Amino acid sequence: MVSMYRDRGNPVTAPPGTYLACAVSRKLVKEAKAWFGLHYSQASWDALITKSSEGYPLTEAELNALGLTLISADHPPHREVVETSLEVPQKLGYMIINDLQTFGFLIEDEQGTLAVTPRGERALQGICRRIYQKKFSPVMLATYREELHGNGGNSVQEQPRLF
Repeated sequence: MVSMYRDRGNPVTAPPGTYLACAVSRKLVKEAKAWFGLHYSQASWDALITKSSEGYPLTEAELNALGLTLISADHPPHREVVETSLEVPQKLGYMIINDLQTFGFLIEDEQGTLAVTPRGERALQGICRRIYQKKFSPVMLATYREELHGNGGNSVQEQPRLF
């Protein structure tokens, strides 16, 4: 899973005499971008990229990391708290936090607490508009819904899964 996450967006070429199928357009292509075993034409890949994400394909895990850090501005969360709240394996959570820092969306101080940068806030708003068609609200976070309604809370709409 970690290698699939790391290899996201890498261009792949179909072997001679074969084709790849774009997961969005369902058209055959010779070259595609791969992400978690699916292939995308360049046009489809460009359409998947979230506005203000600077080319980084954001998922609900990144939404949860950025959102949890943003709503905890008074008491910044420790890195480990955010990693375990992403609902992904902890090693993958560690990589996601590192990638968000690399892209300049999060910053970490010496004590391990995280803060959202202005670029990160724009990226968070972009993924929220993509999924929910509105600005960020804490109710969009998986951890917030679980605390408020428990795991069986049917009154809150299920967050769409991106992978």
